[in-house]
Amino acid sequence: MVDVAIIGAGVVGCSIARELSKYNVEVVVIEKDSDVSNGTSKANSGIIHGGYDSKRNTLKGSLCVQGNSMFKELDKQLHFGFNQCGSFVLAFSETDMSELKKLYENGKANGIDNIEIVDKDFVRAKEPNVNPDVLGALYCSDAGIISPWEYAIAMAENAALNGVNFLLNNEVTSITKENNHFIVNTNKTQVISRYVINAAGLYSDLIASMVGVYRYEITPRKGEYILFDKEISGLVHSVLFQTPNKGSKGVLVTPTYHGNIMVGPNAQFIEDKTDVSTTKEGFEQIAEAARKTLKDIDYSKAITQFSGLRASTQGYDFIIEESSVKGFILVGAIDSPGLTSSPAIALMVSTILKDSGLEMMLNESFNPNLTPITKLNKLPITEKNELIRKDPRYGTIICRCETMTQGEIVEALHRPIPATTLDSIKRRVRAGSGRCQGGFCSPRVMEIIHEELGTSLLEINKSEDGSIILMEKTKINQEGK
Repeated sequence: MVDVAIIGAGVVGCSIARELSKYNVEVVVIEKDSDVSNGTSKANSGIIHGGYDSKRNTLKGSLCVQGNSMFKELDKQLHFGFNQCGSFVLAFSETDMSELKKLYENGKANGIDNIEIVDKDFVRAKEPNVNPDVLGALYCSDAGIISPWEYAIAMAENAALNGVNFLLNNEVTSITKENNHFIVNTNKTQVISRYVINAAGLYSDLIASMVGVYRYEITPRKGEYILFDKEISGLVHSVLFQTPNKGSKGVLVTPTYHGNIMVGPNAQFIEDKTDVSTTKEGFEQIAEAARKTLKDIDYSKAITQFSGLRASTQGYDFIIEESSVKGFILVGAIDSPGLTSSPAIALMVSTILKDSGLEMMLNESFNPNLTPITKLNKLPITEKNELIRKDPRYGTIICRCETMTQGEIVEALHRPIPATTLDSIKRRVRAGSGRCQGGFCSPRVMEIIHEELGTSLLEINKSEDGSIILMEKTKINQEGK
């Protein structure tokens, strides 16, 4: 029997796992997909919000502000990459300017100090490519950008190194409450746990229903994005929002942590929790909306279009509480600003567990630090040469677009959370993230997975089980292989 079973390995589940690894409690994370951060966490804006737009006296408001304050220290420990680039909410009319004043007052009420209403000259000095029709903006210097999946992976790896067990490719099929514990059955195994934390994102309502809890219903909200080649990376330097309307932050233009430009999302409520399709209509809708922020974006430089799903409910706020079933903790309805709030959510869940009776003694051997994967292209030339002399694999470039080497990919394959698919390699070392979107490097990455892990080339997946790349051999060599 374990102390805590966490269902879901997105940014929230991984943050909770890492927080609980600070204590002498036995924790297991159960995830239906082949990797952590494989759902909502891999397809969002990647923004660490300032917290000025969250409603007062809500979990979203308080946890967003608290979470924002934690990312600098977390990045020092885990090296996932955090750029506190600041954000603007742009106004293009006097009505917009009036809305900015309301946002400013709301932000101050939420306890945010580093916000101010600035004029057109201030905006254009920092962002010279912004539409010259801009009148002013709300500027928040505390906002920033990260790679959300690298953040989740870093949290998970640090948790694993501190004793948390991750069960990937394990889909929960049933949960039964037996006296003082739960029996959690998956498609592969059974976990007996004193507490269950439901951090299953889009599926958290279904997981809750397994123990007779019908606290909320998730309706996916799909948002499509457009990602641009690094050739136009200097177009913007801050996160650029438009003045919100009808409760939506609207289409934004933002740099990504790795130097691309990203535009989106639109918003559409759907029924299918697996529908991450993109459309021509979505592309055109986003492009048209973004022209209000930047009139001159070269859409011929777009390298991919993708969509993500948000775990929305009819209510506004996060739902973080012990349910009517003692020991079953709800962490649901975590939409925006869930990424920003995630480390603060983890602290709140830890407190809920303590209040519920879980004895939590500090783990004196807890190590908050994580050694990141080598990033060869960020090393000084002397260090590059020395590393290549020690291991020539770091001198073999596999992904030309992102300048990723064989050595870095091999490192990714042998980390605390196993990388076994093309997408899991992509999320760790960006092989396949560049201009050609894996057209050049994918076959070689597959060969490296085969060579390092012994996986048959015919069994290597792009992402989940069954998403194989190669169907069958087309010829046999002289050795009969």
